Amino acid sequence: MSADSVRRVDFLPWEYDPHSADGAAQAERLRELAASGAVIGDRVFVSASAAVFCDRLSIGDRSYIAANAYVTDNVAIGADCSVNPFAVVRGDVRMGDGVRIGAHTSILGFNHEMEPDAPVFTQGLSSRGIVLGDDVWIGSQVTILDGVVVGDHVVIGAGSVVTKSVPDHAVVAGNPARVLRDRRAPAREAGLREGLRRFGDTARAEITAVLARCFEGGRFVDRPGTAAAPTLRPWADAVELADLLLHAPPPGFDAADLLRRLTARQDPATGLVADGDLSDAGLERAQTSPDPQSSERLSAFEGPASYHVLSASYAVRLLGGRMPHPIRAVHGLTGTDLTAALDARDWAAGAWGSGAAVDAVATACAANMLDHSDALDDGGAGPLLTVLGWAVARADPRTGLWGEELPGAESPRLQAVNGFYRLTRGLFAQFGLPLPYPVATIDTVLLHAADPHLSTPDGWTACNVLDIAHPLWLASQQTKHRRGEIAEWARGALEQALGQWVPGEGMAFAPRSSGEDGEPGLQGTEMWLSIIWLLADLLHASDSLGYRMRGVHRPEPIAALRSASRS
Repeated sequence: MSADSVRRVDFLPWEYDPHSADGAAQAERLRELAASGAVIGDRVFVSASAAVFCDRLSIGDRSYIAANAYVTDNVAIGADCSVNPFAVVRGDVRMGDGVRIGAHTSILGFNHEMEPDAPVFTQGLSSRGIVLGDDVWIGSQVTILDGVVVGDHVVIGAGSVVTKSVPDHAVVAGNPARVLRDRRAPAREAGLREGLRRFGDTARAEITAVLARCFEGGRFVDRPGTAAAPTLRPWADAVELADLLLHAPPPGFDAADLLRRLTARQDPATGLVADGDLSDAGLERAQTSPDPQSSERLSAFEGPASYHVLSASYAVRLLGGRMPHPIRAVHGLTGTDLTAALDARDWAAGAWGSGAAVDAVATACAANMLDHSDALDDGGAGPLLTVLGWAVARADPRTGLWGEELPGAESPRLQAVNGFYRLTRGLFAQFGLPLPYPVATIDTVLLHAADPHLSTPDGWTACNVLDIAHPLWLASQQTKHRRGEIAEWARGALEQALGQWVPGEGMAFAPRSSGEDGEPGLQGTEMWLSIIWLLADLLHASDSLGYRMRGVHRPEPIAALRSASRS
């Protein structure tokens, strides 16, 4: 065949003009296809050299099939689509509008059966079909296999082999093809950062009003107007919030007065901090009738004294002080007793409480090492190496967790994942140590993150969201495993969380609840501010918030605190 006999428009169909000399031949070609049952739109071009043998065929307006393409079986092509030279489209294939298929690409909506008891050529075919969404660009020499659904606005890089379905807006490439990024990333990034900036500005502007709202009767309370007994934690939360957003003590207080209140109930013998009223009247009553204290309270890993190891010691540190006495109730625990106590706990039904116990022990060791290393014979480390060794030995390599799934429970992995957060916050994150099984951890936590219970009013709480965000953040420091899925979950959770701020009141622990936990308060505000930072950091945008935690949820390990204390 001479070069002159090959029409230019067969390979460059976008140059086709139905009113040109090629128009009559092309009109005849389309009449032949229509006569065989094809549905042909306006201004369609099908090259004379294209092999088009379809049982069912439809082609939308302004679409073309170029030279030497091979199109068979049941094919539906939308408007403004292109099948470029030497492309293959076979089997059950349905395209949306604006699909561009590069040269030498194969879209194969069928497959051979391959049972082992007969030669492949004697066996039949199967077909699940292929669906291509709207606005899809498929590069040259791509192969798309049967059963794949390609979403809208997708780009598939040249040479890719697509074996799995592709989400909307994805850019994919490779063999097998993997998601590289989201096409909307630049615009979404700008919008995300602007939303984070506005949220941070709002929180800073209104935190003074939030703190004032939660100060009544001479004391900080979690939520105003509640009948809860006076407790220490709201004072610690107030210190954390003021430090985070104002870089100062809560308005109306100086650091020395707050240090006096937060340390007044520490027992010199055990180092434990009793709960109670930190108002002036409450402290006077405690001096005349002190609360009973005993090392048994923490060695049993129960009670408010366990959590006050965290809340009081971190708040005191933010104020520039330290707890006056070592936490001997933890420092004196023997390795044998500690491991036996941890092994005896119910790590299935009670994983959260068990993880909290490890958190308390590890945080007590951290406080002793930072503040009382000279007064303790081992520099304050106490049982730290024992509990660390126990944790590494007992982690489940299949899940990365210590707790177990509870079949039949409303949320089968809730206890295990929440307990993982508490254990790793105090032990691995606080000391800057790697997780034993970060890849398995990510798989398990993402599976839990898809639990429908978490979208309910009872499930969407600060505790439950934090206990997903922090483990994913911590594991992501070690591996890029499923980074795209983590980012998508973080983005969705962040979009919901940013809308939870109540003007002048802060954030509720359970913002979707109609009960007391649905009322804004100090605990909810402190926890959600930390959650929002973690979610933003998973998206590499936390700097837009203009704040960074320095207390219980600080991202830096204690090594940074020790270095700062020496300088």
